Formats: sequence, C-alpha cells, structure tokens
Amino acid sequence: MSLCAVPADIAPLRSRVAKFLETHVYPVERELLDGGEHAKAVLRQLETRAKEEGLWALGHPAHLGGGGLSMLQYAYVNEVIGRSEPATQIFGTTTLQTVLMMDVVATDEQRRRWILPSVTGDLRLAFAMTEPGVSSSDPTQFTTTARLEGDTWVVNGRKWFISAADRSAATIVMCRTEPDDVPAHQAFSMIIVPRDTPGFRILRDIEVMGMRGVMSGHFEIEFDEVRVPMDSLLGERGKGFELAQRRLGPGRIFHCMRWLGAAQRAFDHLARRANERMLNGRPLADRQLIQKFVFDSYQEIMSSRLMVLNAAAKLDAGDQARVELSSIKVHCAQTVANVLDRAMQVHGAEGMSNLLPLEAMYREARFGRIVDGPDEAHIQRVAKRVLAAYRNGEGWDFGER
Repeated sequence: MSLCAVPADIAPLRSRVAKFLETHVYPVERELLDGGEHAKAVLRQLETRAKEEGLWALGHPAHLGGGGLSMLQYAYVNEVIGRSEPATQIFGTTTLQTVLMMDVVATDEQRRRWILPSVTGDLRLAFAMTEPGVSSSDPTQFTTTARLEGDTWVVNGRKWFISAADRSAATIVMCRTEPDDVPAHQAFSMIIVPRDTPGFRILRDIEVMGMRGVMSGHFEIEFDEVRVPMDSLLGERGKGFELAQRRLGPGRIFHCMRWLGAAQRAFDHLARRANERMLNGRPLADRQLIQKFVFDSYQEIMSSRLMVLNAAAKLDAGDQARVELSSIKVHCAQTVANVLDRAMQVHGAEGMSNLLPLEAMYREARFGRIVDGPDEAHIQRVAKRVLAAYRNGEGWDFGER
C-alpha cells in the first residue's frame, strides 16, 4: 500500500474528524477567528462536543489519558485537523508537544499537577524561550536567569512572543541556572512558574500578522525576583537544551502535519474556483497559467506529504530524524504559503477578504517560516549534516536513509 494512502484502521477516525470540521467548525470559524466573549463560549462548547465524540487529544499518550496514536497514525488525522486553525484547540492538540517534553522527566507531583490536567484540557501551559534583543537561532545568548537560594529558585528576565501566557496556569521558563564557566549547552534549565506567582507580569500582547480570535495572543512577560520552590525544576539542572529539543522536534512535525491540511483546503478552493469561474465564456480551468497553478500545487503538496509521512515513520522507529524534521519544516511552510497564494489569486478581491478563510490562513502560514526555528537555520542544519556524511566517507544514499 502507498504511504500516502490512509491506513484502513485510521480511515474511520480521520473521516469522523473531517465530518466534525464540516458540520461544527467551519460554520463558526469566522466568529472564532474574530474573537470575543461569545467566541470563547462557542469554543468551549465545541471542545466539550469533541470530548463527547471521542475526538479529544488523539495524539497524546494513552497512559496520560490521550488517544495514543503513533506519530504516523497521528499524521493522517492531524492533517485534517490542520484545515482549520481553531480546530487545534477544539480537538485538544495544542498541548501535545509540551506534554511529550514533560512526560519524560516530570516528577509524580508535576505529572499530577500539570501534565494530566493539560491533557484533559483543564489547564494550559505556556512555554517561554524567545527573548527580546536576542537571536533565538542562538539560544545560548538567552539572559533570563534563575539562582538557587536555599530551597527556592529566584527567576529574573524577560521573554516575548509567548503564546497563551495570559490564559496558562503556568509558564515553563528556559533560563540560565549554572555559572559562567559552565559550557552554554549545559548551563540552562527549565523551571515551572505558576501564573499567580508574585513578580510574574504580562507586559503586553504583541499582535502578530493581524491575528486575533480565540487562538491568538503572543505576550511579552517579565520575571522580577520570581520565587518558586526548588521542585519547580523540570528535569535535571543544565539539561534545558536537551528538553527543548524534545519539544521542538515533535513540534515541527506537528506544524507540518497541520500545514498539509491547510494546503489541502486551499487546493480545494483553487480547483473549484478554476472550474466554476467563467472568463470570456470559458472557465479559468482552460487557461494554461491556471493549470500551472494546479500542477505546481499538486507537486508541492504531494512531495510535502511524502516527506512528512516518512519523517513520522522514522520517529516511530526511534530515529531522531533531525535532517528530515528540519527539511519538512522548511518545505511544508513554503508549500502551504505557495498554495494559499495561488488560491487567493484565482479568487481575486474575494480571496483577499474575510468572505473566505484563505486570507486568515495565509497570515498564519507566513508565521510558519519563523516558528520553531527560521528557515535559514534549518537549511544550514540539513546542509551541514549531509556534507559531514560525505566528509566522513558515508555519503548520502536516499534509498538507505
């Protein structure tokens, strides 16, 4: 069977997710994207319905109460969820990468207090790495610190573009905990800071690409002598970078899965418009330039999908798939932006308006070339690994990789 074909054991679940989107999410999607108190109430109702229908937290580990899908199984489902941005919240997918990172190292108390409620949707956790004035492509430059005084961590610093910090019960903070003479990659740790801790302040909500609604909110936050218990440390001291990779690696493929869904939805709009729109008595589909739009979009989506499914299969097999994850992060972000751009183009002014979902999807897609590492960093990473393989005499046989 082709890797592209949805396995028989996953197809029914995938269809249920698609039907839920079409029946319950698309009709209120614009309202959810515009935001407001009523939109929050609608979101909560949809979350409850998804739980009732057994569609909540499908990719989360079964031992934590999730659906327990493998990475490859989840790819076939998450590409459907990705057709609508609010659906990531409605189906409980937003917490997955943080849960996977924490689950490996969390204490029993941290699992009880933070992880299990996060899986059920009773609370949310923010993740704070990015800092103002510091290139996130080199996180060894981060200046947020935590010092240990007796049995208390004291956190100082500032972070920004921290998603959902305003509605998260706690924020996981990447900070330097070790002396200056310790190598940078062994000097950072992660500390859990509850939102109501004195000295934790939200300074502002930074609007990103004009995105608002129930899913938006990217905040600048400050830690001013924030004091938390010693057991707020997540994992071991000095292991912050290792933990960050446990979050960022899966996070990249989760993004790519969803971008496949957005690209598919844009492709649907593109092809339907090409067949329906008449110009001088002929459909746009008869025009070679539009046919090129369809051809290029087909190629990009198909190649992106194969790359994502291959990376998912490697992760399931225990491979870190570092080259594959960096490669799909770049390729899929470009694919979804390209397909959306073409779909908007064939719809003319309507494609640029809020009468269709395309313009909101396009803004979200542009963010993809930055989130979880800019394209440039991933391009360099892939090239270095491939070239090193040749320097070492291994070469790079795609059939064996």
